[in-house]
Amino acid sequence: MARTLALDVGDRRIGVAVSDVTKLIARPLCVIDRKHEDAIARVVALIVEHGADEVVVGLPLHANGSAGEQARQVQAFVEALRVHLEVPIRWVDERYTTQDAKHILAEVRRRKQPDYDDAIAAAVILQRYLDEWVRGEG
Repeated sequence: MARTLALDVGDRRIGVAVSDVTKLIARPLCVIDRKHEDAIARVVALIVEHGADEVVVGLPLHANGSAGEQARQVQAFVEALRVHLEVPIRWVDERYTTQDAKHILAEVRRRKQPDYDDAIAAAVILQRYLDEWVRGEG
């Protein structure tokens, strides 16, 4: 069974998470620095490396559900990524995932693992997707 890869796309970094092969559990994988790396090539390499059959991307909508400038920037990045992929890309509303991630982040920071925030945010996005769509709880 293949895995699902999730992306939390930001201006400077991309948080990446991956599911287990049963697509029940998401885990933070890494953070890609968009300023110093070829981000698209790195994402494509991770998809191949982890045998992902789909990519989930968090869409940063406003509280009222509308798309702002940040959402448009994420969509533009994903469109550039899409031409390099043979797997489907699915969107997940990432509103309020920050609150879910804060509890996880507090534990990570306690363990002194800096710069992992974005990967954890991607894991929260992926877990939401797995819970709602893959297992049909949504």
